[in-house]
Amino acid sequence: MNHIRHITTEGERWDLLAWRYYGDATAYERIITANPAVPFVETLPGGIELAIPVIEVSATISPEELPPWKV
Repeated sequence: MNHIRHITTEGERWDLLAWRYYGDATAYERIITANPAVPFVETLPGGIELAIPVIEVSATISPEELPPWKV
């Protein structure tokens, strides 16, 4: 899996990192899982190197995902 390297600044939060990288504040769990040595605290101290997993997006769309007028 590919990762982006992120160095924290004082006061960053897991949910804000998920919003920044994924556009979804509730997707923080994948960042926590990728960084098992980092304690799960409300706010992160500055200077911690995190691995932010890159989400692979499929370029194909199944017919079920298309609106009826495009099938």
